[in-house]
Parts: sequence; C-alpha cells; structure tokens
Amino acid sequence: MATPARSLLSSVRGAGDPASDTGWEDHPPRVGFFTDTSICIGCKACEVSCKEWNGVPDDGYSFTGMSFDNSVGLGADTWRHVSFVEQRGPDAGGVRWLMSSDVCKHCTDAACLDVCPTGALVRTELGTVVVQPDVCNGCGYCVPACPFGVIDQRRGDGRVWKCTLCYDRLEVGAEPACAKACPTDSIQFGPLEELRVRADRRVAELHDAGVADARLYGRDPGDGVGGAGAFFLLLDAPEVYGLPPDPVATTRDLASMWRRAALAAGGLLAGIVVLGMGGSR
Repeated sequence: MATPARSLLSSVRGAGDPASDTGWEDHPPRVGFFTDTSICIGCKACEVSCKEWNGVPDDGYSFTGMSFDNSVGLGADTWRHVSFVEQRGPDAGGVRWLMSSDVCKHCTDAACLDVCPTGALVRTELGTVVVQPDVCNGCGYCVPACPFGVIDQRRGDGRVWKCTLCYDRLEVGAEPACAKACPTDSIQFGPLEELRVRADRRVAELHDAGVADARLYGRDPGDGVGGAGAFFLLLDAPEVYGLPPDPVATTRDLASMWRRAALAAGGLLAGIVVLGMGGSR
C-alpha cells in the first residue's frame, strides 16, 4: 500500500474529495461501487469471489432459516452480503424477491477513521477506507462508530475486518473481485462521479418504466455521511433491506463538543486564577 493518510474530523470534511481532505496530493479520481439491486439475481458470486480473493474465512455453512441467506449480514468474515427479502402482495398470493449485495459504504465522512487511535483505519489515495490488520490493536472503537454496522471484530485476536474495495487489485489496474464476478453487472465499479451519473440515468429509466419506488441510497453528498463511496439503487425503503433510513456520521458533533469543552476548561482555569489572586490578598 502507498503511504496512507489519517482521518481528519468529519466537521472539516465534506467537500466531496476525502483523499485531498486527508492529505493526498495529485491523487487519482475517487472510485467506488454502484450496486443496482434491480438486476441482482442473488447468485452470491460476489460473496464467493470476495472470500476467495481476500482469504476471508467461511461463515460456518449453517442454515439460518432466513430464506436463502446463510451469512445473515456483514461482519469480519463477510465483506459482501447478499440479502434475500421476500415480500407478499396484498392478495397473499404473489411473492416479490428483493435481492441486494451489501458492502462497506466507504463514507466521505467516515466515523470509523475519526475514532481509530492507532491509524489502523486509513483513507487511500482513491478515497476508499481500509483497515491495516497489522496496525489494529483490537480496541473496537470503530465498531459502534459505524452507522451502518459494517465493521466487526474477528473471534480470536479481536482485530477488525471489512471490505477494502480490493485495494491490492486496484494497485495493479484490476477491478474488485466482486464486481468482476457479478454476471449481471449489478455491482458496478469505477470513478465515483461517473457512477453517480450512471445511477441517475438508471433511476430515470426505471421511473419511466413505471417502477415508482426505485430510489438511490448513499448517492447524495449532502447526506449524513457526506455521501457514500459505495451506494445503491433500491426498489423499496432502506429499512426493508436492513439499511438505516437516515445514517449520520456518529462523530459529526465531535469538533463542536471539543470546542465547548476547551471554552469550559478555559473558563474554569480563569476562575481558579481569579480565586487564587483573591486569596493571596
């Protein structure tokens, strides 16, 4: 990995170029994922290819009872998760399947970066967020900081793991394993701005075709995480897919809290000085 950059607080980010905001100069365009759930067939090729390329352990091959979902959700051993949502129509006869391959959002305002005390979590020159496992001390601060519940600690050593957007593949000009393996192009990889334009066009196409519920999730740079580096086209409300409807960077107010604490400490110190001067008389 090239020399990574540490995070700055969320309050000083938000310009849409997190690589520059964290110190990268003359860096490539930001890249990311656009996942179009309207053409996901639930084949799980993305899950398998992610595990194979990154050496991610299996999930136990257990039967969960949750439709065809054997991996349940994202975690230390599941960096891509294909959800199966079964919806019955009002006549109780028809069934609609909603399938979506979830992944780390690689947020613009990444709270996990803000709280990491060791520098294990870093921002790459491509705008992605990765974990350096040899630096992680297993403190777990990043786990509750993530508004999407993506980051997880692995049993045994306690270190955290998540999607790296296949940084090692990007370094040699290859696309991430999951996007490469997707047979329907449901998972699309590329420069983030190009993906946003493509996603807007796709939603317009679906609306014209009568799919009124089609919407984008994580595409808006003005949302609570400054826009996601991995965003989605959904066919129903985010909650249906197990996604928070209005995610917010959990460290959003840290800077203002520190300023207030500094002012309070300054006032307390001034009061002590005044009292000390009064007592000396």
